[in-house]
Amino acid sequence: MPKPPKIPHSVLVVIHTPALDVLLIERADHAGFWQSVTGSKDRLDEPLAETAVREVGEETGIMIGGALVPHSALVDWRYSIEYEIYPEFRHRYEAGVVRNTEHWFSLRVPGQIDVTLAPREHTAFVWLPYEEAASRCFSSSNADAILQLPRRLAAHSAGLQAGESGQ
Repeated sequence: MPKPPKIPHSVLVVIHTPALDVLLIERADHAGFWQSVTGSKDRLDEPLAETAVREVGEETGIMIGGALVPHSALVDWRYSIEYEIYPEFRHRYEAGVVRNTEHWFSLRVPGQIDVTLAPREHTAFVWLPYEEAASRCFSSSNADAILQLPRRLAAHSAGLQAGESGQ
């Protein structure tokens, strides 16, 4: 039975340690294509955070929602980009679909935790300081997301602190 067409709404999850080491994974279908976790919604009404949790689990084996990586470690940046789907990937979508909307998240993990790759999707992983990780990414938008990591985390932290002080 053929796979249903991909939905052109996806997530990108920048997985990082407190020291801002970032996890990159290498695609099985494109050697040398290093990226963060990405993936499309499974259904139109799937909440984006659910997509992010599912994709992180499928692609890295990191389970969000336990003591080691609580749900609060996943941060929705409430930011998205729209981009043209690479021609070599368009066959995965309905005919005529050429653009995808990608929603950005980050996930803080406690150090360089164990990673179990989905072998049909990825062949290798590496933890790198965020600037070096950005320079290794194939996709310029993925690199941009990684470079925004310190600023996004600071803004999120400031928002949490303002909420805690009742402002």
